[in-house]
Amino acid sequence: MNAQILSGPAIAEEIKNELQPRIEALKAKGIIPSLTVILVGDDPASQVYVNNKHNTFIKMGLSSQVERFPSDLSEKALCQRIQALNQDPSVHGILVQLPLPKHINPQKVIATIDPNKDVDGFHVANAGALMIGQPKFIPCTPYGIMKMIEKTNVTVRGAEAVVIGASNIVGKPIALLLQAAGATVTICNSKTKDLAAHTKRADILVVAVGKPKMITGDMIKPNSVVIDVGINRGEDGKLCGDVDEETAKEVAGYITPVPGGVGVMTITMLLVNTIEAAEKTLTTF
Repeated sequence: MNAQILSGPAIAEEIKNELQPRIEALKAKGIIPSLTVILVGDDPASQVYVNNKHNTFIKMGLSSQVERFPSDLSEKALCQRIQALNQDPSVHGILVQLPLPKHINPQKVIATIDPNKDVDGFHVANAGALMIGQPKFIPCTPYGIMKMIEKTNVTVRGAEAVVIGASNIVGKPIALLLQAAGATVTICNSKTKDLAAHTKRADILVVAVGKPKMITGDMIKPNSVVIDVGINRGEDGKLCGDVDEETAKEVAGYITPVPGGVGVMTITMLLVNTIEAAEKTLTTF
């Protein structure tokens, strides 16, 4: 057996094509969906992520601004800048790139963002809406994962889903989305006893812990969907996921590669959320 590869770029391209009519409809009304990204400090990985987001928006004909601040920016000054963006009607989405410098409380910063412009879906109001099954903005990585699962022949309703990792960014929200879609969901972590006992019964396995190749082929149920969210640097210096792709693809039915998998989808769903934010301004009275 050799798993089918769930290509992030291919699925993203399909979604982008579907977005074009919505973008044109907004532009016809004089609205260009606009995202402002705030980057504090000079973290190399964050620089790459922000540039990728910016370039994707520009290529789609949308508006993207990146505001860069030194690492010694005060928490108060950052929150004041966000409050100003909240009041700017030309800005539809606000994203603060994480991680932030240690002297800044990320929860306080995220709470400052207007929930109607929180296109990352991290504000407590949006997290709560997701929990009760009425999401306004779905966090981008879990949103992208669900779109990838839709491309398989696996029926989520009634499926056994195992999520490894319980972060607010990926683990918890994807568990809620899978549960809402009718799956029976188990949440594990890197310290779960007999982890393989859980993973071997997963029709859908989502791994997001940041440990290189911790899930191997002998831990995977045959023909399952394996979603690898991890991005790590292996001993050979090459990028790799939390799943040992070489052994896993011999067992799984579908698998996401690293790179070329979930990461591309995250930025694409940020596009979707920003366009939705712009569309909602048409119905705001």
